[in-house]
Amino acid sequence: MLYRGFVSLVDRLPLPSLRVQRILAFVVILTQGGIAVTGAVVRVTASGLGCPTWPQCFPGSFVPVGHGEVAVLHQVVEFGNRLLTFVVVLAAAAIVLAVTRARRRKEVLVYAWLMPAGTVLQAVIGGVTVLTGLVWWTVAVHLLASMLMVWVATLLFAKVSEPDEAAETVQSVPTPLRMLTALSGVALAATLVAGTMVTGAGPHAGDKSIDKPVPRLEIEIVTLVHLHAETLVAYLALLVGLGFGLAAVGMTVAVRKRFVAVVALVCAQACVGIVQYFTDVPAALVAVHVAGAGACTAATAALWAAGRTRERVPHSVPVGA
Repeated sequence: MLYRGFVSLVDRLPLPSLRVQRILAFVVILTQGGIAVTGAVVRVTASGLGCPTWPQCFPGSFVPVGHGEVAVLHQVVEFGNRLLTFVVVLAAAAIVLAVTRARRRKEVLVYAWLMPAGTVLQAVIGGVTVLTGLVWWTVAVHLLASMLMVWVATLLFAKVSEPDEAAETVQSVPTPLRMLTALSGVALAATLVAGTMVTGAGPHAGDKSIDKPVPRLEIEIVTLVHLHAETLVAYLALLVGLGFGLAAVGMTVAVRKRFVAVVALVCAQACVGIVQYFTDVPAALVAVHVAGAGACTAATAALWAAGRTRERVPHSVPVGA
């Protein structure tokens, strides 16, 4: 009954074109990745407890208030990050409304609804992160959940771009190479996990309180950096192997573009990481590195999606016509 009421309400909206749906889906990718970047800004400016409670900013107030123990800058940065959550929610709601109004196929609707559902889950994880005093593993889960949302949002964009009717599934990448693509995604996930561990032991804890120091990962950071680097090398090696395989069997233009984009982004991300290591992890590069992680995640998801697509079936021409 509730769903029928929702559909009835949506039917009163203008019918969105495919172009509008694609734009909204792309905005969803940007917002899901963007909030991870602003979260990194919160961390490197030591503003993680600028709003020490959740969902309120301070006890009895949802907005920052004058407080001698919390610098105004830290309050503004953390509260700004929380406000960006509403932008993420609006983008997620907009794509749900658009694809529902356009009567898209069930697969598209499911991916669209994952956006607001995942955003709510992220808000809860963010609350846990604050209430536990920025314990390193909660920060890690927060970032990894953002990267998962970027992956799903990218798949949503791919699904939205495909036709619903008179279409058939076309596998443009052979099954063994598609499995290799999936394996590269697993290597990416391992790289991201190792990266969060480096962050957990690194110099940017998210807060500089002396009375209540943020719990950190007690493992030698050089060891974690080597682990992170090795997983990245494995990720890149799998991509190189995939590239040779795709070149041998032939690849579509779409697959080629996405493959080149992935390799370029991974190499750029590696360069940023190297510079970070030899310059004592400057704050600005942390935000750049998180943005790069989101870009690599989106590009890998796009490559995976390009391996199997829905293509419109051309109208058959009657014999003798």
